[in-house]
Amino acid sequence: MYRQVDDFLQEWSNASKGTLQVLQALTDDKLAQSIVEGHSTLGWLGWHLVGAAGYFSYLTGLKVPMIRQEDPVPTTAAEIVTAYESVANGIKEEVAKLSNDDLLEVVNGFTAPMPKGALLRVLIDHQTHHRGQMTVLLRQAGLPVPGVMGPTKEMQ
Repeated sequence: MYRQVDDFLQEWSNASKGTLQVLQALTDDKLAQSIVEGHSTLGWLGWHLVGAAGYFSYLTGLKVPMIRQEDPVPTTAAEIVTAYESVANGIKEEVAKLSNDDLLEVVNGFTAPMPKGALLRVLIDHQTHHRGQMTVLLRQAGLPVPGVMGPTKEMQ
């Protein structure tokens, strides 16, 4: 749980930068790549990260650009990247307006009330989880895997 706005902003800067690197590695022809037929694709996962960031922000009380649940997965990687950049920058700008005391305010979470600072922690954890799935799919698709948390095979 975050208790200091600056702690979240520093971690969000790194986390969103890493997610953006993964999204920028996508290509239009590989958006349908999945580990098995009928499972989450690269395109779906990327779009899910955009939507989830907006939804977590909404729960936290932040005013950031959101996609609608019924919005279809874009057909181009560039659309996903642009939408993610918008929501990531919006989160940064909105959280910067909060005070440390605001992070302790309890809001409705997914299953139970929780402090805003805890919900922001879940946002980053959720993003990291799906970003990891995407790196596996990038490799499976024959695309370069960016070194988000350290060097990758492609960087050696």
